[in-house]
Amino acid sequence: MFDRLKQDVRIILERDPAARSTWEVLTCYPGLHALEMHRWAHACWAMGWRWLGRFISHLARWFTGIEIHPGAQIAAGVFIDHGMGVVIGETAVIGPGCTIYQGVTLGGTSLSKGTKRHPTLGRNVVVGAGAQVLGGFEVGDNAKIGSNAVVTKPVPAGATAVGNPARIIAAEIDAQREAVASKMGFSAYGVTQNDDPLSQAMRGLIDNAAGQEHQIAMLWQAVQTLSDCVKQGDCVPEDAHRKEHFEADKLNQLVGK
Repeated sequence: MFDRLKQDVRIILERDPAARSTWEVLTCYPGLHALEMHRWAHACWAMGWRWLGRFISHLARWFTGIEIHPGAQIAAGVFIDHGMGVVIGETAVIGPGCTIYQGVTLGGTSLSKGTKRHPTLGRNVVVGAGAQVLGGFEVGDNAKIGSNAVVTKPVPAGATAVGNPARIIAAEIDAQREAVASKMGFSAYGVTQNDDPLSQAMRGLIDNAAGQEHQIAMLWQAVQTLSDCVKQGDCVPEDAHRKEHFEADKLNQLVGK
């Protein structure tokens, strides 16, 4: 038990830059407290002490704001960051190395007892803040669920799901940002630079606007130079060159038009 607790503390220190010491993690991290109490509740559940398991789960919810059904299976190395409002259902399975942020629901869509109603998360899955993963399907290893996404279908390994309803984004990752993320072991809040096509389109528009501001500034400079030359009558102004950077076709491809 103590070895597993040490592992949980080490993982929090590795993944959360706000964690300053082991003592701080042990005393001030509700995600850690919820997971430890869940292990007690799950042990009672497995031994058939169902009421006691539910009662320990209820106490954990009261103390931490994180509700984990005692029947849920959670592997080692899971990190619940902040955690307030997290709900994990009875038949949910969470693989090792997963990171779950506040407001996440691993819920079910079926009312049939004895069936797999809640999702299974593979290894090293990141579920962003406010995401809703609903149903008895699998989320593959190293997948990412974007913040506030609503996922009701399986997510392939290594893919990213964003939006409501969630759509699957191909793994096209910016090299520099992914290098930093790999050092940390995860991508904060389940969002990477190239996750969302709409975000890419917005970035393209912003870059274009910034380029236009620069071109306008250069034109004003050229106009000022021309005005000074005309007044002096003894110089020929240099031509003002403008280069068009706007790529409408590329932006249309990004938003799927």
